[in-house]
Amino acid sequence: MDDQDDSPDRSAHDNAGQDPQTTPPESSESDTSTPAAPASRSKPGPQPKVARLISEYDRELAGVGDELEARWTNPETDASLRSLADWFNEQLLRAVLMAAGIETITEDVSHLYAVLSGETGSRGERTQLERRLERDGVAVETVTDEFVSYGAIRSYLTGYRNATAPSGTDGPSAAATARTIEELRQRTVSVTESKLDRLQETDQLRVGPHRVFADVQVLCERCGKQYDVADLLESGACDCYES
Repeated sequence: MDDQDDSPDRSAHDNAGQDPQTTPPESSESDTSTPAAPASRSKPGPQPKVARLISEYDRELAGVGDELEARWTNPETDASLRSLADWFNEQLLRAVLMAAGIETITEDVSHLYAVLSGETGSRGERTQLERRLERDGVAVETVTDEFVSYGAIRSYLTGYRNATAPSGTDGPSAAATARTIEELRQRTVSVTESKLDRLQETDQLRVGPHRVFADVQVLCERCGKQYDVADLLESGACDCYES
């Protein structure tokens, strides 16, 4: 009986001696050893619309962000925010067409954008184009809702890429003006060709195989000489000012 009475005492004594060696709870170890997770974004909040679209179409729009910044910050390019918005929207439309498996080489993307944005074409022409794209698997309304404004371009360039427009220029350069005029000339040719084709399809025009040309000329009324606008801008002066 004495031995049995002593056993609990020894057991309690042994357990008491083991208390200092008791392993702390695992949760307390993990709390003290696990470092805080770093922030995943350097800038809080959602991505700007332009950045989000570039991310969604990362393959088709690869390099577009760099190109936007280069066009805006290069004094020789002298691109306005509005022209950059139109350019970006054309690239976005091209990306959507490519994602839908539509061959963009045979499509005049600039003209398609001009019609969808309401810049050119009638309401009937836009409806016809929308139906054709819908049949090819393009959600036209979703695409047009994603078109960006010049304000979105400005927010992306200044707030997301920390870019600044070139300073110290009094106005557009001759080279930038020549590029703008050339883009407008090409757009005029494209729209004219589209209109003529439409008239032929509806039997309102009969014409054989043809080509469309658009030429911009400048006539100096002092010297009476006529110049192609690109040549005049490149030379910088007409014959009146030649030494």
